[in-house]
Amino acid sequence: MVSVIKKNEILDLSFDFALEIVRVTKYLKSKNEFVMSNQLLRSGTSIGANISEAQAAQSKNDFIAKMSIAAKEAKETEYWLKLLDKSGYLNKYRNETILFEKIQSIVKLLSKIIKTSKVKSSIINNQ
Repeated sequence: MVSVIKKNEILDLSFDFALEIVRVTKYLKSKNEFVMSNQLLRSGTSIGANISEAQAAQSKNDFIAKMSIAAKEAKETEYWLKLLDKSGYLNKYRNETILFEKIQSIVKLLSKIIKTSKVKSSIINNQ
């Protein structure tokens, strides 16, 4: 019997994004920007950590709660990226566009996952 590994899009996307956050943080620190880069590192890597934790949730409500925390961290990360961009720190960063595309995809996907999970949870609870 051949086992099939199911791809988890949000897990993969958030992990790849966290790697890019580590890269941009190194870049920012090389430009002597430490405060905002540390905030970005914390929130940007926390997204994937919370999504990963949600995979082992003890209930549907636990899953929704952990994914909601990941969504909040994603919105915070988006804020730090915008602030760094508008303040000129990301001007010469080679993957600036990729960062913004990925965080927007993550925010949208998390929103969809949470909404779908809440609908499924309410259907199960009303049976």
